[in-house]
Amino acid sequence: MTRTAALIAAVFFCSQLVEAKPPGAAQKNTTNPQSPEIAEKQADLGELRGRIESLRKDLNASEENKAGAADRLRESERKISQLQRELLEFSEQRGQLQKNLKNLEQQSQELSATLGQQQVQLEKLLYKQYLRGTPDSLQLLLNGDDPNQIARDLYYLSAIALTRAELMGEINANLDKKKALAADAKERSAELAEVEAEQQKRHAELQKQREERKSLYAQVSDKVNSQRKEIGNLQQNEKRLTELIDRVSKILAAQAAQAAKAARAAEVARVAEAARQAELAKQKAKPRPAPTEKETTPSAPIREPIRAKPVEAETRQAENRYEPVASDGSFGRQKGNLRLPVRGSVAGRFGSPREGGGTWRGLFIKAGIGSEVKAVANGRVVFAEWMRGFGNILIVDHGDAYLSIYGYNDSLLKQVGQAVKGGETVATVGNSGGNPDSGLYFELRHQGQPIDPMKWASLK
Repeated sequence: MTRTAALIAAVFFCSQLVEAKPPGAAQKNTTNPQSPEIAEKQADLGELRGRIESLRKDLNASEENKAGAADRLRESERKISQLQRELLEFSEQRGQLQKNLKNLEQQSQELSATLGQQQVQLEKLLYKQYLRGTPDSLQLLLNGDDPNQIARDLYYLSAIALTRAELMGEINANLDKKKALAADAKERSAELAEVEAEQQKRHAELQKQREERKSLYAQVSDKVNSQRKEIGNLQQNEKRLTELIDRVSKILAAQAAQAAKAARAAEVARVAEAARQAELAKQKAKPRPAPTEKETTPSAPIREPIRAKPVEAETRQAENRYEPVASDGSFGRQKGNLRLPVRGSVAGRFGSPREGGGTWRGLFIKAGIGSEVKAVANGRVVFAEWMRGFGNILIVDHGDAYLSIYGYNDSLLKQVGQAVKGGETVATVGNSGGNPDSGLYFELRHQGQPIDPMKWASLK
């Protein structure tokens, strides 16, 4: 009887402990510190943007005294490009917020289903406990019932109490989580409303800016057209673009030399460390000397620059019905497999006579305003600004001294330093820079020299 009483008292005490079990504490979120590699890349990006911004200011300063009629459209066209880029960013932000809200809603629904199941389980446990009652241990002993049966009943009741406590803890945790989800959803909804309001504001501003540009263009269109037909003006525009390419190429070459120097220093350090480790291993293995081998580090093969072949003038117009796609590997290996950056008819061809004198150094592809302009291959934006004669112009560096140039754009959707993939939208078609027809001016350059895009791109 003494042993049975002790057993009952122990079970009863454990049951009380289970009932008083506190809910588990929520885990704290931790954030990882920024890695040195990311910080280094951001520093390189900041340096590139700083150099390009300095270049842009120099170009603007040198052109102040040579302004033409088309320059009166400059600020308006810049503003249109900026507003469209902001609208795109707002659209992407809105899409992400809507995705987050949908995610939160799905999590909330899953939690509601889980809570419903847990409540059903809790009801069953309470019902079982109600049927068994909550007997007094001393009263059970005085009733003279079988001690073994008493112990089994008390153990069963303690198991119910334990399960109930755990279930209550889970229910409370899920309720807290659902409350947090509701608060998060409310916050995201407020952010979405702000983004939509800003989006509408920018859209109205863009419409106003387009109207102003249209009115301004009507005032200066005759003068713009007459200046476009002047041979000297056309030559000045081409010279200005060539000078820009040369200066951008020097900036890229300086960055590449700096990166190569850092890579060589890292390689020297790696070889020195490997030699040190080999020396340590050699000293440890002195009792049993083994023949050593000289390790030589193979030098990187010198790559001959790819030189463009002589081009031939082509006057036959063709229709481009394809768009660029993402591709791997170096730009030089993609010759003949590229796609032109926009769908439309190829009106001006490389090497063919150009109205106003001279010859085309690239292509003019007729397309409707607002059509998407896509990068022809992977690369990085190194220039995105308004330029006399070419309007909103964007230049992408593809490595190995290859550049692609996109002019006359209505808007530039990428900024200096941003990486782009082949087939990614980087701009929209327009007629900025005083061009009477909407379309895209497209060039390819290697080592600063223009090359025929039609020898690199396929229309089939």
